[in-house]
Amino acid sequence: MKMPLAKLKATLLFFANNTNPTYLGKIKLMKLFYFLDFMHFKKYGIPVTGDTYYNLEKGPIPTVILNLVDQLAASPEESKLSGTIQIVTPPGTRMQRITPTKSLTEDDLKLFSKSELDTLSEVAKRYKDTNTDDIIKASHSEAPWLMTDYLEVIPYSLAGKDNDSQYTSEEIELVSSL
Repeated sequence: MKMPLAKLKATLLFFANNTNPTYLGKIKLMKLFYFLDFMHFKKYGIPVTGDTYYNLEKGPIPTVILNLVDQLAASPEESKLSGTIQIVTPPGTRMQRITPTKSLTEDDLKLFSKSELDTLSEVAKRYKDTNTDDIIKASHSEAPWLMTDYLEVIPYSLAGKDNDSQYTSEEIELVSSL
């Protein structure tokens, strides 16, 4: 992943402060990162986080981000994400609900380019009240997930196969090869 830790924390805070907390579990959070990266890639030709995504049963998963969130769940006091978000399991559920431990600040927002902030806002607005099952279905309808096999790395270039991409896969692959 190419994203600095401070920017990752700001992204987590953005999603945790701008989506319905009832529906923001770990799985939905991973899908929000997928849509952030691939939506930005479709419009601007580059992802926001640069994380590596894999095709898993519940959709695309960013590997480094998932590992950091899993570390937070397992050992909050030792996690690099402590003081940013917390993971709470509501009684009687298996959901790992994500809640912010602080507010998003102007300094956090300064870490993003205009295009990144616009995409963050668009993703948060679009999926604000979406439950986990529905965001999984949305990720399963995208070419990057449809065109890869289970446990396979999802190349960003497949974003060019979706109708809403500004670039074709061929254009993306040409630029990536330079």
